[in-house]
Amino acid sequence: MRIRVAVHTEARELAWGSVVRPGRALVYSLLERVAPELGAELHSQGWKPYGMVPFGYSAPVFAESRRRRGVYAVGGAGVWELGSPVPQLVEAFGTALSGIPVLAWGATAFIVDAVEVVEPPSFSAGRGRFRTSTPIVLKGSGRDEAGVRHTRQAWLLPGEPEWDVAFEYNLRRKAETLGLDQDVALERVTWIGPKRSFAVAGRAGAGGHKPGACVEVEISGAPEVLQAVWSWGLGQANSTGFGWVIA
Repeated sequence: MRIRVAVHTEARELAWGSVVRPGRALVYSLLERVAPELGAELHSQGWKPYGMVPFGYSAPVFAESRRRRGVYAVGGAGVWELGSPVPQLVEAFGTALSGIPVLAWGATAFIVDAVEVVEPPSFSAGRGRFRTSTPIVLKGSGRDEAGVRHTRQAWLLPGEPEWDVAFEYNLRRKAETLGLDQDVALERVTWIGPKRSFAVAGRAGAGGHKPGACVEVEISGAPEVLQAVWSWGLGQANSTGFGWVIA
């Protein structure tokens, strides 16, 4: 499930370094209000067996703001979404947001106008098409054809060797984390956006930039698995704003 938050702001722009980065701290601040123990557990160790953090969020979107070179345009009415396949997390988000009149997106204030719960599609056919609004990030093995590791930061882009394998591996890890059927597969990639890199905030203040690309993919699997990844996001680093699904 997702929470869709309608907002408005007098601000006119965000620096590119603040497009997705403030969301992680904001989500944890919501959990701290109503479910501090759960938030602390996710922040410190994630969920077993892989330490994954089962929530994701979008960049704030202001559809009517005029694009301008060098900045991320905001202003007027907009929308921010966050979601999770874990019901108690969605409930906590909704409860916290119902009592907050202003969201602090870094140094920018978004006035909250409405909060709505959005159910996932049924995916009853066991197949879904997903397009992301933020880049999917994935890491490869960092090994060459001889099996020798050259780096631990082997970021992958769609179309590169290992990307399809890493993408499916991530889907199966998510299904296992949630106790769902792991028979899930990438059927095909139908669209690839340009390479993008966004600033992130990590644990213990660690941060940096993560590169990736928005994609549209077709995935097959059990309906509840497809609903879960629609609510959570695709690829890695969903809890820092990557791989958010818009369709």
